[in-house]
Amino acid sequence: MNDQQTQRTPRSLIVTFYGAYGRGGTGSADGTAAPVPVAALIRLLGALGVDPPSVRSAVSRLKRRGLLVPARTATGAAAYGLSDDARQLLEDGDRRIFGRPAARLSDGWVLAVFSVPEEERHKRHLLRSRLARLGFGTAAPGVWIAPAQLYEETRHTLERLQLAPYVDLFTGEHAGFAPTADAVARWWDLDALAARHRAFLEEQEPVLARWSRRRSVPPEAAYRDYLLALDAWRQLPYADPGLPSPLLPEGWPGGRAAEVFGRLHATLQAAGARYAHEMTTGD
Repeated sequence: MNDQQTQRTPRSLIVTFYGAYGRGGTGSADGTAAPVPVAALIRLLGALGVDPPSVRSAVSRLKRRGLLVPARTATGAAAYGLSDDARQLLEDGDRRIFGRPAARLSDGWVLAVFSVPEEERHKRHLLRSRLARLGFGTAAPGVWIAPAQLYEETRHTLERLQLAPYVDLFTGEHAGFAPTADAVARWWDLDALAARHRAFLEEQEPVLARWSRRRSVPPEAAYRDYLLALDAWRQLPYADPGLPSPLLPEGWPGGRAAEVFGRLHATLQAAGARYAHEMTTGD
């Protein structure tokens, strides 16, 4: 999902919605989120330009993946809530998406070394794709590397996907022989990462400028712009694992991209929550 527009699938937008507004705040007495009525999801995704059949199809796929579970509202309406795995996934994502600091050189690295039997080679592909989505770079065939701050999330993810038996995790320092900055440039495609940050800025800086000129924050418009910005942004902290700044090229755009998203979050999130709550409790 390297292109900003390809992120905006109905499935991605539904995950983004649940991450932003579909847990802890829409209303059960114990502080967890009440299940979201299907009719409300259709209204909420409709505000983003998604038609009802696409919403239903995306919900079905997320149900098959075990991320959404069917439920009923207090009035008996069909609804969907988050599975335990989905909650863990979103909690892990919070640490990346909302203000994760860049790693320090002194933090070290986590290595994932895996070996998959030939008869289960489909899991080899799954491991590679999942480690890449977590932000790991490739140090050597079967050896993947990331900043050590990703260790806990990596454990959660591999356990959730039942891939842990094939992987050994190590933490440590880079001890040579090439300078670490040169090695990092081999392990990650920094030009491609920088291009993704710049694409986000090209799209979202005008949105921030537009909101900076407004005196009021209409809830529906705030909801729409915030969900679209969050859907675009939440991919970036996974593609870019938060490498230590001394290892990055001069003029790295990641800090500016994080600043723009942070300002959009501060400006729009609360007003968007009011709209989401109104639409969710409207049944």
